[in-house]
Amino acid sequence: MRRLRAITGPEMPISVTLDLHANATKAMAEAAQIWVSFKTYPHIDMRDCGQFAARLLDDAMAGRTRPATLRRDVPMLDEVNAGRSDAGPMVALYEQARKQEQEPGILSVSLNAGFSDADIAEVGPAVFVTYDTAIAGAETRAAAIADAHARAIWDARHSAANVYLEVADAVAIARDFDAAKGPLVIADYADNPGSGAYGDATNLLAAMLDAGLSNAVFAPMIDPEAAQELHRHREGDSVTLAIGGKNDPAFGGGPLVLTGTIRKLSDGAFRGDGPMLGGLDRTYGKTAVFRVGGIDILIVSEREQMLDRQQLYAFGIDPTAKSVLALKSMQHFRAAFEPIAGRVIVCDSGALSTPQMSRRPYLRARRPIWPLDPDTTF
Repeated sequence: MRRLRAITGPEMPISVTLDLHANATKAMAEAAQIWVSFKTYPHIDMRDCGQFAARLLDDAMAGRTRPATLRRDVPMLDEVNAGRSDAGPMVALYEQARKQEQEPGILSVSLNAGFSDADIAEVGPAVFVTYDTAIAGAETRAAAIADAHARAIWDARHSAANVYLEVADAVAIARDFDAAKGPLVIADYADNPGSGAYGDATNLLAAMLDAGLSNAVFAPMIDPEAAQELHRHREGDSVTLAIGGKNDPAFGGGPLVLTGTIRKLSDGAFRGDGPMLGGLDRTYGKTAVFRVGGIDILIVSEREQMLDRQQLYAFGIDPTAKSVLALKSMQHFRAAFEPIAGRVIVCDSGALSTPQMSRRPYLRARRPIWPLDPDTTF
């Protein structure tokens, strides 16, 4: 944004859209007049936000408004539910923000949940309110809105919607699960590639294998070395190799030496058809479906969390026909997979994005900050 401003000068209106997980900094608020953050997690309003931001920019360019943005931050690593829009306190706050955007002089209300996987000084939730400086009283109202949302986020810091199960507890549920009404979905929360985790944690997979689970899926295992090795063979071959745990075994477990059968080899290309990826082409790079016991392991080369059912269908796996789906994702999986699930549970596999934030070696985050410092005040 600073580089853009150096080119355009201070007066040119600039409009920006943000993922609601942005660590939205003071410098950002000062660098552009218009900010619009997503209000859904899973993010299914990305296109709507782009159109909204463009309309606000058009009004500014035509001189119909004179926008500016103010910011309020909260001394937390992130909002306690990471900005969930389907459960928890943010549901009501997002709805309130939408209504406030209809008020005279209030152009956009952005509730940024923050992103605790980033180790920066300004990590954490921040509220951006874009208002029209041409409307009398708009700045005062914008400040009141921002203050109220910041306070509400802080006051709800103990209202976690997720129950984070240990690996053994999650697998115990899976072992006894009746999939008559749909598969059990186990979200491998801590090893979500979309949040910066390595995507190769093995603790959950090892427990699933030890429990003898059948008709199950584990996806994805990001291990380009294993994918490359499997591509040296043919579909139907029996192969023994080490899978996963190669980045940092201290977070999520070390490599597993497994013998299984190659069910599918692919270049990894797929086209999404769900709420998040509908119509978008993506690729996993070299990909293999490797069956070990009763578990189909989707081994991929490129980083991607589970967002869309085509990430399984494209490789010959029908998720609706499975009893257990262990998916590396925190929340985005819900958009596509919750509608077919008999039940959804969330597992802390001990990987890098563990919700136990005290295990993370923060160096740059400002202190005090909650929950690292329980006595933090606001």
